[in-house]
Amino acid sequence: MPQIIKVCGMREAQNISSVVYSGANMIGLNFIPNSPRYVTQLSTHAGIIPDVGSLDYRKKTNLAQLLAEKQVRLCGIFKDDMPQTIVTRVVNFHLDIVQLHGSESPIMMDNLRSSLDPDIHPGIQLMKTITIVSKADFAQCKPYEGHTDYFLFNTKADNTERFDWHLLKAYKGKTPFLLSGEISERDVEAIQAIQHPLCIGIDLDSQFETAPALKDTAKIKHFIAQLRKAEV
Repeated sequence: MPQIIKVCGMREAQNISSVVYSGANMIGLNFIPNSPRYVTQLSTHAGIIPDVGSLDYRKKTNLAQLLAEKQVRLCGIFKDDMPQTIVTRVVNFHLDIVQLHGSESPIMMDNLRSSLDPDIHPGIQLMKTITIVSKADFAQCKPYEGHTDYFLFNTKADNTERFDWHLLKAYKGKTPFLLSGEISERDVEAIQAIQHPLCIGIDLDSQFETAPALKDTAKIKHFIAQLRKAEV
């Protein structure tokens, strides 16, 4: 079974709590403005804080406690955003991982890490999304080796097609990766069959939704149970 079960595109505190109890150990918060799963923020005289209608840790202390107890990490997804905006969200949402989903350069990633670690968030980790539709696309990974902690492999920028699992044999990099690409309940056997030593997790999103940003927790719980059953 993958070490990391990341459920991406979440927004509602109660839904996040239910997904954590279902077995997920990483939650993705989408900070890409044109996404239907966008986590908004509210501008106030005191600065920028999470919008109470979206996700407010000051009013959802039970959620913050649950995430800590279950050792669930929060991953913020950004696309070609300003570094200062990313830093602000890391602070306000207590993010553990920053996932960069656009054309961010290795230099930008190094600068972002230096801005956050160690003064603002010691040990912050970075994840770079790479779009893979053919074996040749793995060449995109090489410039990021040593600059990112993880890759996330998906199929298209909008992540609307299933990943071709057979392509993974062509990945010769040294950085661990997570798989995305319309993963659903029917992929249990295919996931268990992956033998690549650097495949450490999977990313679940729209196939487990009842509405944008609202996850079907029963479906996720059943999926994770099937993964565990197949592992025995």
